[in-house]
Amino acid sequence: MATPHHPSPLADQVEQLLAVGGPLPIVAAGDPVLRRASAPFDGQLSADLLARFVEALRETMHAAPGVGLAAPQVGVGLRIAVIEDPAPVPEEVQVARGRVPLPFRVLVNPSYEAVGTERAAFFEGCLSVPGWQAVVSRPAAVRLTGQDEYGRAVDEVFTGWPARIVQHETDHLDGTLYLDRAELRSLSSNTAMTERWAQPTPARAAEELGFTL
Repeated sequence: MATPHHPSPLADQVEQLLAVGGPLPIVAAGDPVLRRASAPFDGQLSADLLARFVEALRETMHAAPGVGLAAPQVGVGLRIAVIEDPAPVPEEVQVARGRVPLPFRVLVNPSYEAVGTERAAFFEGCLSVPGWQAVVSRPAAVRLTGQDEYGRAVDEVFTGWPARIVQHETDHLDGTLYLDRAELRSLSSNTAMTERWAQPTPARAAEELGFTL
């Protein structure tokens, strides 16, 4: 990745964001930045600024809390996202959802393609759509390609819940929200999720809300 000779408008934007300190404000659905394809990263940020931006994304993700955060979610239209999931869930949830610990990763210019035809449908939420969750059917395994924060090539297959996370965050970089892929009859408030649909799978929700898995 090339290093810019002069600060770019995106670099100025990131510097201004970081100057405030602390977790970055998360952009909510309705902001056009979430509906635009992000610009490929090609050195708009210096190595030092990129490192500081990545750390701020990680801090913001932890504070939310969440398991992934894409640059557009803090208003920056660059193809950069961070993911991390300690998977602090009961064993039955781990088994049903394939939710296993996912170490911290930085995704730069990621793209994915399905591996095989198997799909999995589970409730999903988003920090940019606070208070709601809905069932999304996604490929159960995907091949992710791109780079890491050091410009090293990434070509890796993800399965289970990690596959869902990388799809969700990469979608953000294409201007796609999870609601675009969701079964809208499943849309539930966080309160309803806690009181009614906390089971490891959405089978009961499908039966009672009237949608097909």
